[in-house]
Amino acid sequence: MDTQPSRSGNLGLLILRVVVGWIFIMHGAQKLFVMGLPGFAGMLGQMGVPLPNVAAVIVALVELVGGALLIVGLFTRPAAALIAIDMIVAILLVHRPNGFFLPRGYEYALTQLVTNLALVFLGAGAWSIDGWVAQGSDHSPSRAAH
Repeated sequence: MDTQPSRSGNLGLLILRVVVGWIFIMHGAQKLFVMGLPGFAGMLGQMGVPLPNVAAVIVALVELVGGALLIVGLFTRPAAALIAIDMIVAILLVHRPNGFFLPRGYEYALTQLVTNLALVFLGAGAWSIDGWVAQGSDHSPSRAAH
């Protein structure tokens, strides 16, 4: 049985990675360049997040750098796992008390959590740096003979 995703599966993973990655680049950039780290840390502190100055840097970088890694498909599983953790914390500390529905509820963060968990389990697909590296390292005897 072939365990490699189909052409349409690889296209689906590419689309998913690029859109989700862009969303997180925008959120990370907003925290770094619009709110600024001191403003974001202040917001986290008001919400009771421990070590808000450290948390602000970690969250902003996970979102900005993690989003970029998703787009190119490099270290996709670890990047998606870190973003998923980011969303779990956002759900528990920020959105859950506001119920399910937007604008302040957790439905969006839950969607992003599940999307990133899917990338953790599925990987980046063939149309990614991760996929190209995996193809280049596949030196099975049957391929070497052809």
